[in-house]
Parts: sequence; structure tokens; C-alpha cells
Amino acid sequence: MIAGKIPPLSRRRALQAMAGLPLLLAAGGTRAKETLGFDELYKSFGVLGLQFSDKVKRLSGQSVSIGGFMAPPLKAEAAFFVLTEIPMSLCPFCSSDADWPDNIVVVYLGAKQTFVQYNAPIAAQGTLEFGPWTDPETGFVSQLRLRDASFDTV
Repeated sequence: MIAGKIPPLSRRRALQAMAGLPLLLAAGGTRAKETLGFDELYKSFGVLGLQFSDKVKRLSGQSVSIGGFMAPPLKAEAAFFVLTEIPMSLCPFCSSDADWPDNIVVVYLGAKQTFVQYNAPIAAQGTLEFGPWTDPETGFVSQLRLRDASFDTV
């Protein structure tokens, strides 16, 4: 193992532990009723692309929390950021939803917050949405989103 590198299995376990924290607050200051882990977002990855999990479909429109890391924003004044499963120092996404990675969620903040470093663990809370959507201001295409969201450092 390279010094300073965490094995992938350890990273996944650490993120799963973060997703289960009981004191996570949802947007608006209420407790999120449900937590979601990156391994619970999709049920299959095949020739037809990513298929959303039954849990994502069931929780659509509800307040959820998910732990991860903030990727560097597209631009400093962006109204959203990308939550990633593992720390990423470069933008982890492509311009097409056909190339959508299975380990990111777009987070649209309900109120302005200061962005944090890419390797600081955070817990994001907001209303879950799924399916392709294009941001009208940036043209950014997403598959999974949290709306009216907030985040806390862990």
C-alpha cells in the first residue's frame, strides 16, 4: 500500500459509516428520515446503462442524507456541487449523461454555503430527484440530484 492511500474497501466502509450517522440534518433543519449510500443508488449496470435502485425510486421527492466528498466546483459562483464517493481533486464528470459515473450525486444548495476542500468528508442532505436533467444555466447534465440541500462537515 502506498503511504497516505486508503484501500478502496476501507474508503467504502468509511463512507457507509458516515451515511449512517444519526444526527444528520436535512434541509430546513429537520432530521433526514432516510440515509442513502453510494452502493444503494443503482441496481444494475448493463448495456442499457445505469438502472436506478428501488430505494432511489421509493425515496424520490423525500429528504435524504448521503455522505461523501465535495468535488471542485465548475466555477466559484456555481449554485451546485458534485458529491463523490471518494475524494477527487479534479472534476469527475462528463458533459453527457451517457457517461454518468455511478458514484456521484449533484447537490443544489438551498442557501449559499462555503465550499470545502475536496478531501474533507461531508454529509449532504436534501430532497432526492432522479432521471436525466440539464441545468439551464450551465448545461450540466445529471442523473441524480439533491435539491434545496445543505451539507455539514463530518
